[in-house]
Amino acid sequence: MTLAFGTPRAKKRLSLAPMIDVVFLLLVFFMLASQFGRDRVVPLAMDGAGSANQGPPRLVQVTAEGLRLNGVPVEEEALTERLTALTHKKSDAIILQPDTKASLQQLMDAAGLLSGAGFTGLVVME
Repeated sequence: MTLAFGTPRAKKRLSLAPMIDVVFLLLVFFMLASQFGRDRVVPLAMDGAGSANQGPPRLVQVTAEGLRLNGVPVEEEALTERLTALTHKKSDAIILQPDTKASLQQLMDAAGLLSGAGFTGLVVME
């Protein structure tokens, strides 16, 4: 008895397209999930975490319209000069108080401005 199996089929070549798709998906996932660099970091102390305030008041209010130093509107360029006159050293406490209408970006811009000027005693107050 002879078995007839028909004509032999040609071998299929493996397609690499699905594997390439998976590799690209993994590449995109890890690129989006990884952290390439840190944005600027400003060290802040929360209200009540620091020591007692010494010297003249140094309250910087961050509003949607701009900055205020001890209730008086002040330009960003003049803020560091005025704070230098009110502090004995760069580590003196400076209180940052955001307005309810101020954005987080405005608060971080003010903190970055003061941190860039060398002030290290920044305290955020609600």
